[in-house]
Amino acid sequence: MATAAAVKSIKEIVFEYEGKDKNGKVVRGEMRAGGEAMVSASLRRQGILTTKVKKRRMSGGKSIKQKDIAIFTRQLSTMMRAGVPLIQSFDIVARGSPNPKLTRLLTEIRSDVETGTSLSSAFRKHPLYFDALYCNLVEAGEAGGILETLLDRLAVYQEKTMAIKNKIRSAMIYPVAVMVVAFVVLAIIMIFVIPSFKDVFSSFGADLPAPTLMVIAMSEFFVKYWYLIFGILGGGAYFFFESWKRSEKMQHAMDRLLLRVPVFGDLVRKSAVARWTRTLSTMFAAGVPLVEALDSVGGASGNAVYADATAQIQKDVSTGAALTTSMQTTGVFPNMVLQMCAIGEESGSLDAMLGKAAEFYEDEVDEAVKGLSTLMEPFIIVILGTLIGGIVVSMYLPIFKLGQVV
Repeated sequence: MATAAAVKSIKEIVFEYEGKDKNGKVVRGEMRAGGEAMVSASLRRQGILTTKVKKRRMSGGKSIKQKDIAIFTRQLSTMMRAGVPLIQSFDIVARGSPNPKLTRLLTEIRSDVETGTSLSSAFRKHPLYFDALYCNLVEAGEAGGILETLLDRLAVYQEKTMAIKNKIRSAMIYPVAVMVVAFVVLAIIMIFVIPSFKDVFSSFGADLPAPTLMVIAMSEFFVKYWYLIFGILGGGAYFFFESWKRSEKMQHAMDRLLLRVPVFGDLVRKSAVARWTRTLSTMFAAGVPLVEALDSVGGASGNAVYADATAQIQKDVSTGAALTTSMQTTGVFPNMVLQMCAIGEESGSLDAMLGKAAEFYEDEVDEAVKGLSTLMEPFIIVILGTLIGGIVVSMYLPIFKLGQVV
């Protein structure tokens, strides 16, 4: 008993080895073992004479992102559908990962599963990468003996939600990036270009036009207080986003405001509805009871307004109210979603109806992003043209006036 416990407590490490087989052919590979001696002994039993054994470097690497977890889920689902055992599937994915941090994470989960821990419990030890929804679906798959099917659904869910987030992010980043670049260019003009014109104008001996005086005054302010301007803007943006991230009141206020912003608000609303319906469809199809499924749905929507609405829906449903009636009471769901849910409840195919609603709103997000990109380009061009053009005209007005005097 003591010997078995001691062997079980040995921490296995991935080693890279190089050696020669019986025919003198060079053999290279990897092996998980408790030490270099165990690697050499194991290879010797296979008829391989080791020449080099070293621990695989696991330090460094990029941080683990949602994309990495989605790819891992898809790979694990594919291999389990192909009949590859769970432990071996983890080995294959871990060895094929280019990110050492992900390799270390998967190695830890594999070790837990190998010692008898359920897969869902092993995932729950790493809440930073595997949320409650992920763990609940895996647990439902283990309980129902359909783990590979639920992993496939989970992979589809992650891919769909990640695609929506990327589209929303790309739609938001483009105008913000252009405006930031415009501000930097404007600051350079104000600090370095306008003072040169000011020196030239001072020798004219004539009154300058009002627009030129205003631009010169702005330039003098920039030159004198540029560090305060950049510091206030940078610090303000940092504290704003930090408070948005950490303050619950700030999150609620900003999420409500985002839904009311013209053009962007409609896009945010559609993406929240798409993620809400996709999440509930995935959970309900996995056999998770409706009240328990709603625990994960609100947070997955990505908007505090829909999270609050979900909490109210869960409370109503737990007391016997119909899902459609509870959703209608919140006033945040479109009529189409309400009708689809009503049909799903009556026909007993709620997961399928929610899935169709999710597909519809995912397509709507695609179209909205395309339309927004088309709309934003001329809008941004007009703003930049007005700013830069106004400065250029203001600087050339004195030259025109000088020509008239001459």
